[in-house]
Amino acid sequence: MGNFIYPDTILTTLGHVDHGKTTLVQALSGVWVARHSEEIKRAMTIKLGYVTIGIYECPSGEFRYITDGLLKDGKCPDGSEPKLIRKISILDVPGHEVLLSTMIAGVGFVDGALMIIDASMPCPQPQTEEHFLAATIMGLREMIVIQNKIDLVPKEKAIENYRQIRKFLAGTWAENAPVVPVSALHKVNIDAVATLIHERFPKKERTETGPPMMHVLRSFNVNKPGTPPEKLVGGVLGGVVVRGELKVGDEIEIRPGLKLGAKLVPLRTWITSISIGTEFVDYARPGALVGIGTKLDPALTKADSLVGSVVGLPGQLPPVWTEVELEYELIRQEKQYQLKKGDVLMINVGAATVLGMVKELKKERAIITLRKAVCAEQGAKMVITKQVENRWRIVGYGVLKGGKVAYE
Repeated sequence: MGNFIYPDTILTTLGHVDHGKTTLVQALSGVWVARHSEEIKRAMTIKLGYVTIGIYECPSGEFRYITDGLLKDGKCPDGSEPKLIRKISILDVPGHEVLLSTMIAGVGFVDGALMIIDASMPCPQPQTEEHFLAATIMGLREMIVIQNKIDLVPKEKAIENYRQIRKFLAGTWAENAPVVPVSALHKVNIDAVATLIHERFPKKERTETGPPMMHVLRSFNVNKPGTPPEKLVGGVLGGVVVRGELKVGDEIEIRPGLKLGAKLVPLRTWITSISIGTEFVDYARPGALVGIGTKLDPALTKADSLVGSVVGLPGQLPPVWTEVELEYELIRQEKQYQLKKGDVLMINVGAATVLGMVKELKKERAIITLRKAVCAEQGAKMVITKQVENRWRIVGYGVLKGGKVAYE
Protein backbone atom coordinates (compact mmCIF):
# COMPACT_ATOMS: atom_id res chain seq x y z
CA MET A 1 0.00 0.00 0.00
CA GLY A 2 3.05 2.24 0.03
CA ASN A 3 2.42 5.65 1.56
CA PHE A 4 -1.35 5.23 1.46
CA ILE A 5 -3.12 6.97 4.36
CA TYR A 6 -6.18 5.04 5.50
CA PRO A 7 -9.23 7.26 6.22
CA ASP A 8 -9.82 7.63 9.96
CA THR A 9 -13.30 9.22 10.10
CA ILE A 10 -16.64 8.92 8.29
CA LEU A 11 -18.93 11.96 8.09
CA THR A 12 -22.41 12.30 6.62
CA THR A 13 -24.31 15.19 5.14
CA LEU A 14 -27.76 15.96 6.57
CA GLY A 15 -30.47 18.38 5.48
CA HIS A 16 -33.57 19.15 3.45
CA VAL A 17 -33.78 18.48 -0.28
CA ASP A 18 -32.00 21.04 -2.48
CA HIS A 19 -30.19 22.79 0.39
CA GLY A 20 -26.82 22.05 -1.25
CA LYS A 21 -25.52 18.84 0.32
CA THR A 22 -24.02 17.40 -2.86
CA THR A 23 -22.69 20.82 -3.90
CA LEU A 24 -20.90 21.13 -0.56
CA VAL A 25 -19.34 17.67 -1.01
CA GLN A 26 -18.17 18.74 -4.47
CA ALA A 27 -16.66 21.94 -3.04
CA LEU A 28 -14.73 19.88 -0.48
CA SER A 29 -13.68 17.02 -2.75
CA GLY A 30 -13.75 18.30 -6.32
CA VAL A 31 -16.02 15.33 -7.15
CA TRP A 32 -19.73 15.38 -8.03
CA VAL A 33 -20.99 12.27 -6.24
CA ALA A 34 -24.50 12.13 -7.80
CA ARG A 35 -23.56 9.94 -10.77
CA HIS A 36 -26.67 7.76 -11.11
CA SER A 37 -28.49 8.43 -14.39
CA GLU A 38 -31.78 9.23 -12.67
CA GLU A 39 -29.97 11.63 -10.31
CA ILE A 40 -28.46 13.48 -13.25
CA LYS A 41 -31.83 13.67 -15.02
CA ARG A 42 -33.74 14.86 -11.95
CA ALA A 43 -30.92 16.98 -10.44
CA MET A 44 -31.35 15.43 -6.99
CA THR A 45 -29.58 12.84 -4.88
CA ILE A 46 -31.40 9.47 -4.93
CA LYS A 47 -28.70 7.00 -3.94
CA LEU A 48 -26.15 7.19 -1.17
CA GLY A 49 -23.00 8.77 -2.59
CA TYR A 50 -19.57 8.61 -1.03
CA VAL A 51 -16.16 10.10 -1.54
CA THR A 52 -12.85 10.32 0.29
CA ILE A 53 -11.22 13.70 0.84
CA GLY A 54 -7.73 14.61 1.95
CA ILE A 55 -7.06 17.16 4.68
CA TYR A 56 -3.99 19.19 3.74
CA GLU A 57 -1.92 21.60 5.78
CA CYS A 58 -0.81 24.76 4.04
CA PRO A 59 2.12 26.81 5.41
CA SER A 60 0.32 30.14 5.08
CA GLY A 61 -3.12 31.60 4.57
CA GLU A 62 -6.04 32.56 6.80
CA PHE A 63 -6.87 28.90 7.43
CA ARG A 64 -4.18 26.25 7.85
CA TYR A 65 -6.19 23.36 6.47
CA ILE A 66 -7.84 22.80 3.10
CA THR A 67 -9.24 19.85 1.14
CA ASP A 68 -8.89 18.47 -2.40
CA GLY A 69 -11.59 20.76 -3.81
CA LEU A 70 -9.55 23.85 -2.86
CA LEU A 71 -6.23 22.73 -4.35
CA LYS A 72 -5.18 24.52 -7.52
CA ASP A 73 -3.10 22.29 -9.81
CA GLY A 74 -2.10 20.29 -6.74
CA LYS A 75 -0.92 23.37 -4.85
CA CYS A 76 -2.24 25.47 -1.94
CA PRO A 77 -4.11 28.63 -3.03
CA ASP A 78 -0.96 30.68 -2.36
CA GLY A 79 1.14 28.36 -4.53
CA SER A 80 2.90 26.56 -1.68
CA GLU A 81 3.21 22.78 -1.40
CA PRO A 82 0.37 21.13 0.57
CA LYS A 83 1.10 18.44 3.18
CA LEU A 84 -1.45 15.60 3.32
CA ILE A 85 -2.08 14.88 7.01
CA ARG A 86 -5.20 12.64 6.99
CA LYS A 87 -8.12 11.37 4.93
CA ILE A 88 -11.83 11.43 5.72
CA SER A 89 -14.74 9.62 4.05
CA ILE A 90 -17.95 11.56 3.39
CA LEU A 91 -21.35 9.98 2.80
CA ASP A 92 -23.82 12.13 0.86
CA VAL A 93 -27.46 11.33 1.66
CA PRO A 94 -30.67 12.28 -0.18
CA GLY A 95 -32.88 14.97 1.32
CA HIS A 96 -36.25 14.17 -0.23
CA GLU A 97 -38.85 12.85 2.25
CA VAL A 98 -39.63 9.72 0.20
CA LEU A 99 -35.95 8.79 0.49
CA LEU A 100 -35.85 9.11 4.28
CA SER A 101 -35.09 5.40 4.66
CA THR A 102 -32.03 5.74 2.41
CA MET A 103 -30.74 8.53 4.63
CA ILE A 104 -31.31 6.52 7.82
CA ALA A 105 -29.50 3.54 6.28
CA GLY A 106 -26.35 5.63 5.99
CA VAL A 107 -26.37 7.65 9.18
CA GLY A 108 -25.94 4.64 11.47
CA PHE A 109 -22.27 4.12 10.55
CA VAL A 110 -20.76 7.60 10.76
CA ASP A 111 -18.73 9.53 13.32
CA GLY A 112 -20.25 12.97 12.78
CA ALA A 113 -22.42 15.12 10.55
CA LEU A 114 -22.41 18.18 8.32
CA MET A 115 -25.92 19.67 8.56
CA ILE A 116 -26.55 21.84 5.49
CA ILE A 117 -29.19 24.57 5.83
CA ASP A 118 -30.30 26.93 3.06
CA ALA A 119 -29.96 30.50 4.34
CA SER A 120 -32.71 31.70 1.99
CA MET A 121 -35.41 29.49 3.58
CA PRO A 122 -36.98 29.40 7.06
CA CYS A 123 -35.34 26.93 9.42
CA PRO A 124 -36.13 24.15 10.11
CA GLN A 125 -37.58 22.61 6.97
CA PRO A 126 -39.37 19.22 7.34
CA GLN A 127 -36.43 17.00 6.37
CA THR A 128 -34.04 19.11 8.43
CA GLU A 129 -36.08 17.99 11.44
CA GLU A 130 -36.33 14.34 10.33
CA HIS A 131 -32.61 14.07 9.58
CA PHE A 132 -31.67 15.62 12.91
CA LEU A 133 -34.06 13.24 14.67
CA ALA A 134 -32.51 10.23 12.91
CA ALA A 135 -29.01 11.41 13.83
CA THR A 136 -30.10 11.79 17.46
CA ILE A 137 -31.61 8.29 17.58
CA MET A 138 -28.50 6.75 16.03
CA GLY A 139 -26.26 8.35 18.64
CA LEU A 140 -24.47 11.09 16.71
CA ARG A 141 -23.12 13.75 19.08
CA GLU A 142 -20.87 15.89 16.90
CA MET A 143 -22.01 18.18 14.11
CA ILE A 144 -21.03 21.23 12.09
CA VAL A 145 -23.86 23.35 10.67
CA ILE A 146 -23.27 24.72 7.17
CA GLN A 147 -25.38 27.82 6.51
CA ASN A 148 -25.33 27.55 2.72
CA LYS A 149 -26.36 29.88 -0.16
CA ILE A 150 -25.24 32.92 1.81
CA ASP A 151 -24.65 34.65 -1.54
CA LEU A 152 -28.42 34.67 -2.22
CA VAL A 153 -29.55 36.67 0.82
CA PRO A 154 -28.90 40.14 2.31
CA LYS A 155 -27.06 40.40 5.63
CA GLU A 156 -30.27 40.88 7.65
CA LYS A 157 -31.82 37.72 6.19
CA ALA A 158 -28.67 35.72 6.94
CA ILE A 159 -28.70 36.88 10.57
CA GLU A 160 -32.39 36.03 10.91
CA ASN A 161 -31.73 32.56 9.50
CA TYR A 162 -28.79 32.12 11.92
CA ARG A 163 -31.09 32.91 14.84
CA GLN A 164 -33.61 30.34 13.56
CA ILE A 165 -30.84 27.72 13.43
CA ARG A 166 -29.82 28.49 17.00
CA LYS A 167 -33.42 28.29 18.18
CA PHE A 168 -33.90 24.94 16.39
CA LEU A 169 -30.84 23.44 18.11
CA ALA A 170 -31.39 25.01 21.54
CA GLY A 171 -31.61 22.44 24.32
CA THR A 172 -30.30 19.59 22.13
CA TRP A 173 -26.94 17.82 22.00
CA ALA A 174 -26.03 20.12 19.08
CA GLU A 175 -26.86 23.47 20.71
CA ASN A 176 -23.18 24.48 20.70
CA ALA A 177 -22.44 23.24 17.19
CA PRO A 178 -20.53 25.80 15.10
CA VAL A 179 -22.49 27.50 12.30
CA VAL A 180 -20.43 28.39 9.23
CA PRO A 181 -21.85 30.72 6.54
CA VAL A 182 -20.77 29.52 3.08
CA SER A 183 -21.52 29.57 -0.60
CA ALA A 184 -20.78 25.98 -1.62
CA LEU A 185 -21.43 26.82 -5.28
CA HIS A 186 -18.76 29.54 -5.30
CA LYS A 187 -16.48 27.81 -2.73
CA VAL A 188 -16.71 30.74 -0.34
CA ASN A 189 -15.58 29.92 3.21
CA ILE A 190 -14.97 26.25 2.35
CA ASP A 191 -11.48 26.58 3.87
CA ALA A 192 -13.17 27.43 7.19
CA VAL A 193 -15.27 24.24 6.85
CA ALA A 194 -12.13 22.19 6.14
CA THR A 195 -10.40 23.58 9.24
CA LEU A 196 -13.43 22.88 11.42
CA ILE A 197 -13.72 19.34 10.08
CA HIS A 198 -10.12 18.67 11.08
CA GLU A 199 -10.49 20.28 14.51
CA ARG A 200 -13.97 19.03 15.46
CA PHE A 201 -13.54 15.47 14.21
CA PRO A 202 -10.13 14.35 15.49
CA LYS A 203 -8.61 11.11 14.27
CA LYS A 204 -10.60 8.29 15.81
CA GLU A 205 -8.82 5.36 17.39
CA ARG A 206 -10.57 2.24 16.14
CA THR A 207 -10.91 -0.37 18.88
CA GLU A 208 -13.70 -2.51 17.38
CA THR A 209 -12.81 -6.15 17.85
CA GLY A 210 -14.42 -9.45 16.93
CA PRO A 211 -15.26 -11.16 13.64
CA PRO A 212 -15.17 -8.76 10.65
CA MET A 213 -18.52 -7.31 9.60
CA MET A 214 -19.38 -4.98 6.73
CA HIS A 215 -22.73 -3.37 5.93
CA VAL A 216 -23.56 -3.00 2.22
CA LEU A 217 -24.74 0.51 1.27
CA ARG A 218 -24.44 0.12 -2.52
CA SER A 219 -23.94 -2.77 -4.96
CA PHE A 220 -22.93 -2.56 -8.61
CA ASN A 221 -22.35 -4.30 -11.89
CA VAL A 222 -19.37 -2.31 -13.20
CA ASN A 223 -19.24 -4.10 -16.58
CA LYS A 224 -20.17 -1.88 -19.51
CA PRO A 225 -22.72 -3.15 -22.04
CA GLY A 226 -21.01 -5.20 -24.73
CA THR A 227 -18.06 -6.30 -22.59
CA PRO A 228 -16.82 -9.66 -23.95
CA PRO A 229 -17.31 -12.61 -21.56
CA GLU A 230 -13.58 -13.12 -20.99
CA LYS A 231 -13.25 -9.53 -19.68
CA LEU A 232 -16.26 -9.52 -17.35
CA VAL A 233 -15.52 -8.86 -13.67
CA GLY A 234 -17.55 -9.91 -10.65
CA GLY A 235 -20.03 -7.81 -8.73
CA VAL A 236 -18.91 -4.95 -6.48
CA LEU A 237 -20.16 -4.21 -2.95
CA GLY A 238 -19.80 -0.73 -1.49
CA GLY A 239 -20.17 -0.04 2.20
CA VAL A 240 -18.55 0.30 5.58
CA VAL A 241 -16.68 -2.18 7.77
CA VAL A 242 -17.87 -1.73 11.37
CA ARG A 243 -15.42 -4.12 13.01
CA GLY A 244 -12.52 -6.38 12.22
CA GLU A 245 -10.66 -6.55 8.93
CA LEU A 246 -11.44 -8.01 5.51
CA LYS A 247 -8.56 -8.81 3.14
CA VAL A 248 -8.12 -9.47 -0.56
CA GLY A 249 -8.40 -13.25 -1.06
CA ASP A 250 -10.76 -13.81 1.90
CA GLU A 251 -13.70 -16.13 1.42
CA ILE A 252 -16.79 -14.22 2.56
CA GLU A 253 -20.43 -14.84 3.31
CA ILE A 254 -23.25 -12.42 2.49
CA ARG A 255 -26.49 -12.47 4.49
CA PRO A 256 -29.49 -12.64 4.34
CA GLY A 257 -28.68 -14.13 0.91
CA LEU A 258 -31.03 -15.59 -1.69
CA LYS A 259 -34.15 -17.73 -1.68
CA LEU A 260 -33.77 -21.19 -3.14
CA GLY A 261 -37.31 -22.52 -3.27
CA ALA A 262 -38.75 -21.89 0.17
CA LYS A 263 -35.32 -21.78 1.82
CA LEU A 264 -33.16 -18.71 2.41
CA VAL A 265 -29.41 -19.36 2.05
CA PRO A 266 -26.36 -17.10 2.35
CA LEU A 267 -24.17 -16.23 -0.62
CA ARG A 268 -20.52 -17.33 -0.64
CA THR A 269 -17.75 -15.73 -2.69
CA TRP A 270 -14.18 -14.39 -2.53
CA ILE A 271 -12.77 -10.86 -2.33
CA THR A 272 -10.79 -10.05 -5.50
CA SER A 273 -10.03 -6.37 -4.82
CA ILE A 274 -10.62 -3.58 -2.30
CA SER A 275 -10.72 0.11 -3.21
CA ILE A 276 -11.01 3.37 -1.30
CA GLY A 277 -11.80 6.17 -3.70
CA THR A 278 -9.56 5.59 -6.71
CA GLU A 279 -6.87 3.68 -4.80
CA PHE A 280 -6.65 -0.09 -4.42
CA VAL A 281 -5.62 -1.47 -1.02
CA ASP A 282 -5.01 -4.86 0.56
CA TYR A 283 -7.52 -4.68 3.41
CA ALA A 284 -10.71 -2.97 4.59
CA ARG A 285 -11.24 -1.96 8.22
CA PRO A 286 -13.35 0.61 10.13
CA GLY A 287 -12.93 4.27 9.24
CA ALA A 288 -13.55 4.32 5.51
CA LEU A 289 -16.20 3.79 2.87
CA VAL A 290 -14.88 0.96 0.72
CA GLY A 291 -15.61 -0.89 -2.50
CA ILE A 292 -15.08 -4.65 -2.52
CA GLY A 293 -14.69 -6.56 -5.77
CA THR A 294 -15.95 -10.16 -5.68
CA LYS A 295 -16.38 -13.26 -7.83
CA LEU A 296 -20.17 -12.92 -7.63
CA ASP A 297 -22.21 -13.03 -10.82
CA PRO A 298 -22.65 -9.27 -11.48
CA ALA A 299 -26.36 -9.90 -12.11
CA LEU A 300 -26.66 -10.45 -8.34
CA THR A 301 -25.20 -7.04 -7.46
CA LYS A 302 -26.61 -4.79 -10.20
CA ALA A 303 -28.85 -1.83 -9.36
CA ASP A 304 -28.17 -1.95 -5.60
CA SER A 305 -29.86 -5.35 -5.31
CA LEU A 306 -27.70 -6.38 -2.31
CA VAL A 307 -28.06 -3.13 -0.35
CA GLY A 308 -28.80 -3.89 3.30
CA SER A 309 -26.81 -7.13 3.26
CA VAL A 310 -24.12 -7.93 5.81
CA VAL A 311 -20.70 -9.30 4.82
CA GLY A 312 -18.32 -11.33 6.98
CA LEU A 313 -16.38 -14.55 7.21
CA PRO A 314 -18.37 -17.77 6.72
CA GLY A 315 -20.29 -18.84 9.82
CA GLN A 316 -19.38 -15.70 11.80
CA LEU A 317 -22.30 -13.38 11.01
CA PRO A 318 -25.43 -12.61 13.10
CA PRO A 319 -28.72 -14.51 12.60
CA VAL A 320 -31.17 -13.81 9.77
CA TRP A 321 -34.61 -12.76 11.04
CA THR A 322 -38.01 -13.01 9.38
CA GLU A 323 -39.88 -11.71 12.45
CA VAL A 324 -38.54 -9.42 15.17
CA GLU A 325 -39.57 -8.67 18.73
CA LEU A 326 -38.62 -5.13 19.68
CA GLU A 327 -38.51 -3.32 22.97
CA TYR A 328 -39.58 0.03 21.57
CA GLU A 329 -39.92 3.66 22.56
CA LEU A 330 -41.97 6.28 20.75
CA ILE A 331 -40.52 9.76 20.43
CA ARG A 332 -43.75 11.34 19.15
CA GLN A 333 -46.71 10.95 21.45
CA GLU A 334 -49.61 12.27 19.33
CA LYS A 335 -52.34 9.73 18.60
CA GLN A 336 -51.52 9.35 14.90
CA TYR A 337 -47.97 8.25 15.75
CA GLN A 338 -48.99 5.46 18.12
CA LEU A 339 -48.53 1.87 17.01
CA LYS A 340 -51.46 -0.50 16.63
CA LYS A 341 -51.92 -4.07 15.48
CA GLY A 342 -51.90 -4.32 11.69
CA ASP A 343 -49.86 -1.15 11.13
CA VAL A 344 -47.45 -1.27 8.20
CA LEU A 345 -44.10 0.12 9.30
CA MET A 346 -40.76 0.77 7.69
CA ILE A 347 -37.91 -0.65 9.77
CA ASN A 348 -34.26 0.37 9.41
CA VAL A 349 -31.57 -1.84 10.92
CA GLY A 350 -27.96 -1.54 9.84
CA ALA A 351 -28.06 -0.65 6.15
CA ALA A 352 -31.31 -2.57 5.58
CA THR A 353 -34.72 -1.00 5.06
CA VAL A 354 -37.67 -3.39 5.16
CA LEU A 355 -41.43 -3.16 5.45
CA GLY A 356 -43.13 -5.01 8.26
CA MET A 357 -46.53 -5.42 9.86
CA VAL A 358 -47.29 -5.18 13.57
CA LYS A 359 -48.38 -8.68 14.52
CA GLU A 360 -48.71 -8.17 18.26
CA LEU A 361 -48.30 -5.39 20.82
CA LYS A 362 -47.34 -5.90 24.42
CA LYS A 363 -46.30 -3.36 27.03
CA GLU A 364 -43.39 -1.51 25.38
CA ARG A 365 -42.84 -4.51 23.10
CA ALA A 366 -43.87 -5.10 19.50
CA ILE A 367 -43.70 -8.24 17.36
CA ILE A 368 -43.25 -7.28 13.71
CA THR A 369 -43.46 -9.68 10.78
CA LEU A 370 -40.98 -8.61 8.10
CA ARG A 371 -41.72 -8.77 4.39
CA LYS A 372 -38.01 -9.31 3.73
CA ALA A 373 -35.48 -11.00 6.03
CA VAL A 374 -32.68 -9.02 7.70
CA CYS A 375 -29.34 -9.96 9.23
CA ALA A 376 -28.86 -8.33 12.64
CA GLU A 377 -27.38 -8.94 16.05
CA GLN A 378 -29.55 -9.17 19.16
CA GLY A 379 -29.44 -5.76 20.78
CA ALA A 380 -29.29 -3.96 17.43
CA LYS A 381 -31.11 -0.63 17.27
CA MET A 382 -33.96 -0.33 14.76
CA VAL A 383 -35.52 2.95 13.60
CA ILE A 384 -39.32 2.79 13.26
CA THR A 385 -40.95 4.89 10.54
CA LYS A 386 -44.68 5.16 9.88
CA GLN A 387 -46.73 6.80 7.15
CA VAL A 388 -48.73 9.63 8.69
CA GLU A 389 -50.83 11.93 6.48
CA ASN A 390 -49.13 10.50 3.37
CA ARG A 391 -45.63 11.22 4.70
CA TRP A 392 -43.11 8.81 6.17
CA ARG A 393 -42.25 10.04 9.66
CA ILE A 394 -39.85 8.67 12.24
CA VAL A 395 -42.01 7.69 15.21
CA GLY A 396 -39.55 5.87 17.43
CA TYR A 397 -36.92 3.19 17.74
CA GLY A 398 -36.59 -0.30 19.12
CA VAL A 399 -33.96 -2.73 20.34
CA LEU A 400 -33.98 -6.25 18.89
CA LYS A 401 -34.74 -8.75 21.66
CA GLY A 402 -35.64 -11.85 19.67
CA GLY A 403 -38.01 -13.23 17.06
CA LYS A 404 -38.09 -15.88 14.36
CA VAL A 405 -34.92 -16.77 12.47
CA ALA A 406 -34.55 -18.16 8.96
CA TYR A 407 -31.12 -19.50 9.90
CA GLU A 408 -28.29 -18.73 12.32
